[in-house]
Amino acid sequence: MIQEINFDGIVGPSHNYAGLSPGNLAATRNAGATAHPRAAALQGLAKMRANLALGLTQGILLPHPRPDDAWLASLHTHYLAAPAHLKARAFSASPMWAANAATVSPAPDAGDERCHLTVANLVTMPHRSHEWPATLAQLRLAFAHEHFAVHAPIPAPFGDEGAANHMRLCAAHDAPGVEVFVYGETGGPFPARQHREASEAIARAHRLDPAHTLFVKQSPEAIAAGAFHNDVVAVANERILFAHEQAFADRHDFFADLRRIMPDVEIVEVPAERVSLDDAIRSYLFNAQLVTASTGAQTLIVPAEARENQAVWSWLQDHLAGNGPIRAVDVVDVRESMANGGGPACLRLRVACDPTLVDPRFLVDAAKLDRIADVIATHWPEAIAFDAIGDADLVAQVIRARRALYAALDLVELIDS
Repeated sequence: MIQEINFDGIVGPSHNYAGLSPGNLAATRNAGATAHPRAAALQGLAKMRANLALGLTQGILLPHPRPDDAWLASLHTHYLAAPAHLKARAFSASPMWAANAATVSPAPDAGDERCHLTVANLVTMPHRSHEWPATLAQLRLAFAHEHFAVHAPIPAPFGDEGAANHMRLCAAHDAPGVEVFVYGETGGPFPARQHREASEAIARAHRLDPAHTLFVKQSPEAIAAGAFHNDVVAVANERILFAHEQAFADRHDFFADLRRIMPDVEIVEVPAERVSLDDAIRSYLFNAQLVTASTGAQTLIVPAEARENQAVWSWLQDHLAGNGPIRAVDVVDVRESMANGGGPACLRLRVACDPTLVDPRFLVDAAKLDRIADVIATHWPEAIAFDAIGDADLVAQVIRARRALYAALDLVELIDS
């Protein structure tokens, strides 16, 4: 009964462009621009509908309380009195990027045969460091069945950014796999957000077999170019690893170790001479969802920006024409998320488990997506200018909008979490 579920973060009503994330070049490049929360959330729902059309199982994670009054209280202030930089950090809609919610190890990989989830601490970025309590509350409700083990975050100062720096390769989602943790080391112009110590602690918590667990250093060149997470330059699904040539510090040793553990792995590496790091990061070619459609076809779900980049689209067409393992490319419009530095992969957390063991309120079909869309169309702000973040009327609208969504999904017990 184990199958992969994509849990997408619903874009929250406070979605704005405050440019809070150094190293995320899209986010900093668009700082101060006007954001469109309603369009952003509806774009996310359209992506979920496309997943359903591929025969995938689809779940959701919900926007967090914004502004985060509890976090501001811990800083001995409140929203109206807080300085502008704290207002922006308390108002961020960054929980929409569910890939940073947690690291997940399915039951076939764990020594106790349970599915393990460790909530990411996100300590490197102040605006994300206060996400984990609300994420933990949602995950403990969604995965309350005894089949799951939901762990609190690794303590500071060991930075953990969740599934964005974790890949799993396997013969099938219900088979034992190889888990790959990608960590960075500081030394370039931008911070390395995933620490090896955090990855090793998560592997111990999840009771992973050391013989099937790899710790791989991210390329400093990739971090310096704006690959703030590994999923900006690499993605995996079943037997396929899809990566840029400059994704890893020592690709030869990594690939050799991977082939030793999993001889039938298929490594699809995009050469830098065809697609530069800059093109890969601007287009988010690798921040794509690589999924197995109900037809069995390995399908790459890319943002529209990948189609608009000549080098990227040319490489994809050549791969498809050459009978490569990726057999289809689907294009989705997530421009509002992209402008804040998050592509299709950022918006989802992959969990391989039995869907019947998940709280059904966190799973969606077309009809439930219609209900969510109605709430968004009615309550989400149409636009948020950066200088409006502190506006009292906007804050009240954001609070009402989130409450309306939780009520529509019968998740009122989480409203204050």
